[in-house]
Amino acid sequence: MKFTGAVLVQTKSPLQYIENIEVPKLKAGQVLVKVHYAGVCHSQLMEQQGKRGEDKYLPHLLGHEGTGTVVDTGPNVSKIKAGDQIVLGWLKGDGIDAGGCVYKSPIGNINSGAVTTFSEYTVVSENRCYVLPHNINLKEGVLLGCALPTGMGIVTNQVKPNTGTSMAVLGLGGIGMSALIAANCFAPKILIAIDSNDNKLSQAKKMGATHTINPTKQDAQACIAEITQRTMLDYVVEAAGTCNTIEVAFSLINKQTGECIFASHPPAGQKIALDPFELICGKKITGSWGGCSHPEHIVDFTSNNKSKLNIDVFMSDPYQFDQFNDALVDLKNQKVLRAIVEVGKQ
Repeated sequence: MKFTGAVLVQTKSPLQYIENIEVPKLKAGQVLVKVHYAGVCHSQLMEQQGKRGEDKYLPHLLGHEGTGTVVDTGPNVSKIKAGDQIVLGWLKGDGIDAGGCVYKSPIGNINSGAVTTFSEYTVVSENRCYVLPHNINLKEGVLLGCALPTGMGIVTNQVKPNTGTSMAVLGLGGIGMSALIAANCFAPKILIAIDSNDNKLSQAKKMGATHTINPTKQDAQACIAEITQRTMLDYVVEAAGTCNTIEVAFSLINKQTGECIFASHPPAGQKIALDPFELICGKKITGSWGGCSHPEHIVDFTSNNKSKLNIDVFMSDPYQFDQFNDALVDLKNQKVLRAIVEVGKQ
């Protein structure tokens, strides 16, 4: 079997569509999947722009979130079977961790990690596959591969808000919006959305935010001091993706008990600057690896709470298979909340 993929051949350059990529013989723990939808997030954008440090695996396939149908399975795969509709995601779930894959092609070997989705077919590790719930369609299921596990996981596993909690989400991309909709399920006392895009703030208000702040027009610290009567916030979830926004998020939490949790990863080599005295006073800051989520648990949580989660906010018209580069450009320019590409029809 041969297929076409959108391949990163050189950083800081558009993806190239390579035809006649060969599907290798499946090894133990590997799964062959026909891809239906692929998500495009800032991790792929950073890779394409060369902002994650030296790329030692060029040329390679990208994409760590998507949905598809299982075509075949290698030896010892037991979690899924041919014909199953599945979610593909980067977080390790149950099953064999089979590692990456190398494909033969007209341009030579093409590398891929344990999961990729920017191609018509893909070979993935069993533990990156999760059965798609019956009440979530293939397009919606893309969100279960990255945005929802990370954003919702931060809230359910790390913040754990209650009706007395005051918190903010800074940066309303896929992860930030996922954190916001999960937080709304717990009805915190104060839930503030912070972003420079007024359209996103309007949407956040509909999704349960008690307050919204545009930091390009308002002083975020002054606004939050007023909202909280100068106690500042119990938690800030930072998902905007820059060192500056991590520092701003840290400035918005309570001096003795506040915690800043960030899911973003700024370009390689950049550093954040914090006043160590604030840490001595009791402030906390921590990163989040995928929301500390077990992906299959988040799949179940989403399925069980779908009516409360408003995931329709992510559902813009999908890009077509030949538009991966357009999706990357639009994501960079904040024209879409989550870019979803229709790779192949069911």
